[in-house]
Amino acid sequence: MEASKKIGVLMMNLGTPEAPTPDAVRKYLKEFLSDRRVVDLTPILWKPILNGIILNIRPKKVAKVYQQVWMDEGSPLFVLGNRLRDAVQVALNEQSDDFVVATAMTYGTPTVEDAAKTFRKVGVSRIFVIPMYPQFSGTTTAAAFDRLMNSLKKCPEWPALNLYHDYADHPLYIDALANSVTRQWKEQGEKRHLVLSYHGIPKRYVTNGDPYARRCEKTSELLAEKLGLNKDEWTHVYQSRFGREEWLQPYADKTLATMPKQGIKRVNVISPAFSIDCIETLEEVTLELGDEFKNAGGEAFDYISALNDSADHVALYKDIILTNTVSWQNEITSV
Repeated sequence: MEASKKIGVLMMNLGTPEAPTPDAVRKYLKEFLSDRRVVDLTPILWKPILNGIILNIRPKKVAKVYQQVWMDEGSPLFVLGNRLRDAVQVALNEQSDDFVVATAMTYGTPTVEDAAKTFRKVGVSRIFVIPMYPQFSGTTTAAAFDRLMNSLKKCPEWPALNLYHDYADHPLYIDALANSVTRQWKEQGEKRHLVLSYHGIPKRYVTNGDPYARRCEKTSELLAEKLGLNKDEWTHVYQSRFGREEWLQPYADKTLATMPKQGIKRVNVISPAFSIDCIETLEEVTLELGDEFKNAGGEAFDYISALNDSADHVALYKDIILTNTVSWQNEITSV
């Protein structure tokens, strides 16, 4: 087989600062919050707020949070994402040596250009792009596609591209989530009320057509069905709201604060919108929401880890990649 016939697999995630320092966080937040997909306010209004207030106040606070979860090799999103990438590469190699897997961030490093260099070295001419967001949103998946297309603006020749939408209702994804929940219940010796907490976005985005909420609801419904849960045994919420605008509801913090009064004092929380554990799960969920719940009278609060580089997650990505590149694989084998 000629090297030029290899298939590139580009796994894209949001991004992370390069270090848990105010300067690194400021650089990352500036790029992230300057994207109109993320904050769609008129630049004339938004830039003074971003540059004059947010980037002067938030970096120091956020850096302290990153310092609590930082790993020896880097941020959790970076380290665990690379472990998943490597495991997917091994799994694909068991099937074929036609694939080359790389990761890239929409904001920060490694960049799409870094991945492109990796692909060019081995002569990749086809790229399957899988944003690592189970539920599609313009704020995440579409932003990743924008970043990819911007990187190709100056390229005289493009590779063939296959852009994957999302896997909110993929059977192997639902199975993987269900397995992680039942494993947690077994380890802790009890079945608890399950809180499914998704990263929020402004409600206005959904009103204007973003399918994110609908896709999140689909995941929750399928997972609850897979686990055989009644409606009073699970709760769907949204976390991470920012600013004064109304975001998707119900809000995670307010909901968890009311649960003990309703007799729900022992919970497990899972965040299906995150393929890889990061600051929003390791700090916001585990610490902030956990404290909110316990301060309101909750007795037990345990977070169920993201799928990360688990065998189930690797099997899911392998299936998605192989299923969606069949025609390319056939082209290679026919040469």
